[in-house]
Amino acid sequence: MKRRLWTREELILALSLYLKLPFGKIHHQNPDIIELAQLIDRTPSAVSMRLSNFASVDPFHQKRGIKGLVGGIKQVQPIWNEFMANKDELLFESEQVRAVLEYRPLEQKYGDVLSGVENLKGEVKTQEVKVRVNQHVFRKIVLVNYNTQCAVTSINIPEMLIASHIIPWSANEEERLNPSNGICLSAHFDKAFDKGFITFDEKYKLVLSPSLKDYSTKDYFSTWFQRFEGARINMPQKYLPHLDFMAWHRENIYKY
Repeated sequence: MKRRLWTREELILALSLYLKLPFGKIHHQNPDIIELAQLIDRTPSAVSMRLSNFASVDPFHQKRGIKGLVGGIKQVQPIWNEFMANKDELLFESEQVRAVLEYRPLEQKYGDVLSGVENLKGEVKTQEVKVRVNQHVFRKIVLVNYNTQCAVTSINIPEMLIASHIIPWSANEEERLNPSNGICLSAHFDKAFDKGFITFDEKYKLVLSPSLKDYSTKDYFSTWFQRFEGARINMPQKYLPHLDFMAWHRENIYKY
């Protein structure tokens, strides 16, 4: 029986799933892997192996000396390179492909996320759908990377967590979906980070702005900020916040 080659669409679905899973959970018994296998009519073991192929080309694992499965590297390397060059397009395409296979239009699958787009038309609507879906995917990747807990407080209530961009979405199109440009923060720390009241140093330790310390006489200051000053973030499972992005935040957002 002739082996069925993986299509480009199947490979981008596998890459999208790889980005959303911790390395230790890319085994064939993972429910997410079983679900994708059923969707593309392959075995969970085959999908698990493809994810391990992506691990073999992931620079994060290469730096750790983890080789993954190198047998399929020729198939996955072009998809990985395409993702690195154009994350917006590839992640959105993966969600479109999946929606087709699930027989669910994107607007139905992402009903809450896309609320209001039905009033838009043409290219404006297309772009808004793309932005919102990609932001949703980015959030999922970042939360998984931090084990669904705030990097500062360890709060692990998903509804209270935000995938904070280190370099804002609008400031750098190329890096807006880079997992290393995200950090999982609880809502009030996300706002403080976004407005420059906190930042992180080159050792990933929390730094409080002098502007925030103007409120040091308030009870909430010691409870919600001072107690965490100088503490190192809960380190992510895979993608560390890029030090260059952190430096950009300190130079452009942080209130000195």
